[in-house]
Amino acid sequence: MIFLPWVSLFFSTLLASAIATTPSQTTVRRDSSSFVSTSGSDFVVNGSGFKYIGTNAYWLPTLNTNEDIWNTLANISALGINVVRLWAFNDVDTIPVNGTWFQLVRNSTVSVNTGSNGLQKLDTVIQMAEQQGLYVILSLTNNWDPLPLLNSTVPPINSTIFDVTPGTNNTLPRNYLSNNYGGMDLYVRQFGLETHDQFYTNESILTSFMNYTTQVVSRYVNSPSIFSYELANDARCNSTLPASPTCTTETITTWHATVASHIRSIDPNHLISSGVGGYMCTDCPKLYPLTPAPAPVTSPLPGKKKRSVAPVTKEQILRERSERRRRNREAAKRAGTLVEDGVRVRGRWVSTGTKRQQSASLGSMYDGSYGVDSQDISNIPDIGFSSFQLFPDQQSYGPDDPNVAPWQSVEQDGTQWITYQAQSAAAVGKPAVLTGFGLVTQSNAPSFVPFNSTVAPFASDNSSSNATYGVTAQQQADTYTTWLNTGIAAGLNGIIQYQWGQSNLTAEPGTTITPPTTTGEQSTPSSPGESPTPQTQTGESPNDGYSSIGSNTVQQVLGSASQAIAAD
Repeated sequence: MIFLPWVSLFFSTLLASAIATTPSQTTVRRDSSSFVSTSGSDFVVNGSGFKYIGTNAYWLPTLNTNEDIWNTLANISALGINVVRLWAFNDVDTIPVNGTWFQLVRNSTVSVNTGSNGLQKLDTVIQMAEQQGLYVILSLTNNWDPLPLLNSTVPPINSTIFDVTPGTNNTLPRNYLSNNYGGMDLYVRQFGLETHDQFYTNESILTSFMNYTTQVVSRYVNSPSIFSYELANDARCNSTLPASPTCTTETITTWHATVASHIRSIDPNHLISSGVGGYMCTDCPKLYPLTPAPAPVTSPLPGKKKRSVAPVTKEQILRERSERRRRNREAAKRAGTLVEDGVRVRGRWVSTGTKRQQSASLGSMYDGSYGVDSQDISNIPDIGFSSFQLFPDQQSYGPDDPNVAPWQSVEQDGTQWITYQAQSAAAVGKPAVLTGFGLVTQSNAPSFVPFNSTVAPFASDNSSSNATYGVTAQQQADTYTTWLNTGIAAGLNGIIQYQWGQSNLTAEPGTTITPPTTTGEQSTPSSPGESPTPQTQTGESPNDGYSSIGSNTVQQVLGSASQAIAAD
């Protein structure tokens, strides 16, 4: 364990230099290098272009045995998947009795665990990924660290059963949920602060986070299996903790520029990415404006879609929403299923509810409400590629259309979101990656826990409604296929499903992988003093509502997409 002394950090100087200077670009092409780099809007490795299908497995470093890590990575690789995205952080405020942890953040001090249940577990994942021919995206912190039960009167459970983060759902072990690995709000709480965005602006927190980042990045400077260092998962102005009135898109853009510059000073070999959700702000001031305008792209090959290089505009979004609504209404008229939900004047329907909703505003995805301007962040010189996510069960991506089935409306909104993100990345002139997408099925609904919660709202003991939540397995497969095909046609360079599911894992008391099933037989001793044969306990990887365990269809869809994007 290494205890890190405080280092004086002149935060204002860092912020000014991050904006005033132009850091060296990470997108230098290395024709013969095994490190992934970029050339314009393409990824390059070993002198060739590289596009991929990936998967999320944030929990990989928490597995109990090296054999489990190896088998999981082998199964991922066998499907044709090339990239795995995982958490390279595991922050705690109390050293746990069991399991893995990377950093202790407590009472304004930090210490990094470099032992066998610390960063050495991450080392193992990286080494095995390289042996399996996989690249890894290392996410360095998380926007989400909810403690909704912090003041609960429910007594804490015995930690010898399994460790639980105080204030979270006592029925789930620590590290089971993706939002139970610490993150930004843990820093804010332990440094005695109040608003989420103080993570981005407080000098002491920035020092602490940069020190941890240094510990991680310096371990892998020469590892070709690192695809990128992702600065944060889904950074926003707010989380469980509220935002201050002063948090703007410039706050978060500046933080990304500062941390990216710090990483670049340590590691010249690897790409750096943001990990943002892709939220846009068409009218926000830019710290990194698109000047000069990007050069026009060459004509696409036959059968390929030309990527627009113009930034996404408010007018474009409103126009295309209206056109899509019109097409859906016309199709519904022909089918005799038209739903008239507007106001009837003199026998005519003059305005639908959908139209009134659309004309009011673009919505929070496009107006900077979250404090994120993904285009501006993507245009930071040290950021290697554009990132975005797609989780309709967590976020609305457009107004509902009553003339298509709800799942089809979600599918169409997602398709448009993917297209806009590809267009935005093309305007910046960098590759684009969908770093996480998922839909909750009806069978997974009881396990679904939103990213800003620790409770499953549709679990049998929590749900107050008899209504079925989620899409069917076939609807999920159809939507995934549409989104993947749309992304490939639009020119996305990487598409990462959320999340991988793995069974037959070693289960140990007190760890993330608990033993829900028991296999093997226990023999009866044939003579006094003979020990019975021990039973083998196995478990499954964490499921927050998106696990692919038991879904051969999802694996088939991902396998087909892997072949298609490789041929693109």
